[in-house]
Amino acid sequence: MSLMLIIILLCIGAISGIASGVFGIGGGVLIVPGLTLFAGFSQHLANGTSLAVLLPPIGVAAVIEYYRAGDVDFRAAALIAVSMILGAWLGARIAHFASGAHLRLGFGIFVMFLGIFLVVDAVRELT
Repeated sequence: MSLMLIIILLCIGAISGIASGVFGIGGGVLIVPGLTLFAGFSQHLANGTSLAVLLPPIGVAAVIEYYRAGDVDFRAAALIAVSMILGAWLGARIAHFASGAHLRLGFGIFVMFLGIFLVVDAVRELT
Protein backbone atom coordinates (compact mmCIF):
# COMPACT_ATOMS: atom_id res chain seq x y z
CA MET A 1 0.00 0.00 0.00
CA SER A 2 1.50 3.31 -1.07
CA LEU A 3 1.95 6.26 1.25
CA MET A 4 -0.44 8.30 -0.92
CA LEU A 5 -3.16 5.65 -0.60
CA ILE A 6 -2.64 5.53 3.17
CA ILE A 7 -3.06 9.33 3.35
CA ILE A 8 -6.21 9.16 1.17
CA LEU A 9 -7.71 6.42 3.36
CA LEU A 10 -6.91 8.35 6.55
CA CYS A 11 -8.56 11.47 5.10
CA ILE A 12 -11.66 9.51 4.07
CA GLY A 13 -11.87 8.08 7.59
CA ALA A 14 -11.39 11.44 9.32
CA ILE A 15 -13.94 13.25 7.15
CA SER A 16 -16.44 10.41 7.52
CA GLY A 17 -15.93 10.34 11.29
CA ILE A 18 -16.46 14.07 11.62
CA ALA A 19 -19.62 13.91 9.48
CA SER A 20 -20.89 10.93 11.51
CA GLY A 21 -20.42 12.81 14.76
CA VAL A 22 -21.89 16.06 13.47
CA PHE A 23 -24.80 14.76 11.39
CA GLY A 24 -25.42 11.32 12.91
CA ILE A 25 -24.97 9.68 9.52
CA GLY A 26 -23.47 6.32 8.75
CA GLY A 27 -19.97 6.83 7.48
CA GLY A 28 -20.70 4.71 4.41
CA VAL A 29 -22.41 7.67 2.75
CA LEU A 30 -18.96 9.24 2.48
CA ILE A 31 -16.71 6.18 2.64
CA VAL A 32 -18.12 4.45 -0.44
CA PRO A 33 -17.84 7.43 -2.81
CA GLY A 34 -14.49 8.35 -1.26
CA LEU A 35 -13.09 4.90 -1.96
CA THR A 36 -14.39 4.80 -5.52
CA LEU A 37 -13.50 8.37 -6.48
CA PHE A 38 -10.21 8.92 -4.66
CA ALA A 39 -8.78 5.48 -3.82
CA GLY A 40 -9.61 3.72 -7.10
CA PHE A 41 -11.69 0.96 -5.48
CA SER A 42 -14.32 -0.88 -7.51
CA GLN A 43 -17.90 -0.31 -6.35
CA HIS A 44 -18.14 -3.79 -4.84
CA LEU A 45 -14.77 -3.45 -3.06
CA ALA A 46 -15.82 -0.04 -1.71
CA ASN A 47 -19.13 -1.44 -0.43
CA GLY A 48 -17.45 -4.40 1.28
CA THR A 49 -14.68 -2.26 2.77
CA SER A 50 -17.19 0.28 4.08
CA LEU A 51 -19.13 -2.50 5.80
CA ALA A 52 -15.89 -3.82 7.32
CA VAL A 53 -15.22 -0.33 8.73
CA LEU A 54 -18.66 -0.24 10.30
CA LEU A 55 -18.32 -3.63 12.02
CA PRO A 56 -16.44 -2.38 15.09
CA PRO A 57 -18.40 -0.29 17.54
CA ILE A 58 -19.02 2.72 15.32
CA GLY A 59 -18.70 6.11 16.79
CA VAL A 60 -18.21 4.98 20.38
CA ALA A 61 -16.82 8.37 21.37
CA ALA A 62 -19.68 10.19 19.63
CA VAL A 63 -22.29 7.91 21.23
CA ILE A 64 -20.80 8.53 24.67
CA GLU A 65 -20.97 12.29 24.10
CA TYR A 66 -24.57 12.14 22.85
CA TYR A 67 -25.47 9.84 25.78
CA ARG A 68 -24.02 12.34 28.25
CA ALA A 69 -26.36 14.94 26.78
CA GLY A 70 -29.33 12.53 27.05
CA ASP A 71 -29.61 12.15 23.29
CA VAL A 72 -29.44 8.38 22.81
CA ASP A 73 -32.37 5.95 22.78
CA PHE A 74 -30.71 2.56 23.25
CA ARG A 75 -33.97 0.63 22.80
CA ALA A 76 -34.54 2.23 19.40
CA ALA A 77 -30.87 1.68 18.50
CA ALA A 78 -31.11 -2.02 19.42
CA LEU A 79 -34.23 -2.52 17.31
CA ILE A 80 -32.66 -0.79 14.33
CA ALA A 81 -29.40 -2.77 14.76
CA VAL A 82 -31.23 -6.11 14.86
CA SER A 83 -33.24 -5.30 11.73
CA MET A 84 -30.09 -4.03 10.00
CA ILE A 85 -28.52 -7.49 10.28
CA LEU A 86 -31.16 -8.98 7.99
CA GLY A 87 -31.27 -5.87 5.81
CA ALA A 88 -27.49 -5.80 5.32
CA TRP A 89 -27.42 -9.49 4.40
CA LEU A 90 -30.28 -9.06 1.93
CA GLY A 91 -28.73 -5.91 0.45
CA ALA A 92 -25.36 -7.64 -0.03
CA ARG A 93 -27.08 -10.55 -1.80
CA ILE A 94 -28.91 -8.16 -4.12
CA ALA A 95 -25.77 -6.07 -4.79
CA HIS A 96 -23.89 -9.05 -6.18
CA PHE A 97 -26.43 -9.32 -8.99
CA ALA A 98 -25.80 -5.71 -10.10
CA SER A 99 -22.86 -4.20 -11.94
CA GLY A 100 -20.69 -1.57 -10.29
CA ALA A 101 -22.13 1.09 -12.58
CA HIS A 102 -25.69 0.13 -11.60
CA LEU A 103 -24.76 0.27 -7.92
CA ARG A 104 -23.19 3.73 -8.30
CA LEU A 105 -26.25 4.96 -10.19
CA GLY A 106 -28.62 3.62 -7.55
CA PHE A 107 -26.53 5.07 -4.73
CA GLY A 108 -26.35 8.46 -6.45
CA ILE A 109 -30.11 8.56 -7.00
CA PHE A 110 -30.70 7.52 -3.38
CA VAL A 111 -28.42 10.24 -2.00
CA MET A 112 -29.90 12.82 -4.38
CA PHE A 113 -33.48 12.13 -3.26
CA LEU A 114 -32.41 12.01 0.37
CA GLY A 115 -30.74 15.41 -0.06
CA ILE A 116 -33.82 16.91 -1.72
CA PHE A 117 -36.04 15.58 1.06
CA LEU A 118 -33.78 17.02 3.77
CA VAL A 119 -33.56 20.43 2.08
CA VAL A 120 -37.33 20.68 1.56
CA ASP A 121 -38.00 19.60 5.18
CA ALA A 122 -35.48 22.13 6.54
CA VAL A 123 -36.93 24.96 4.41
CA ARG A 124 -40.43 24.11 5.68
CA GLU A 125 -39.19 24.25 9.26
CA LEU A 126 -37.42 27.57 8.69
CA THR A 127 -40.47 29.28 7.19
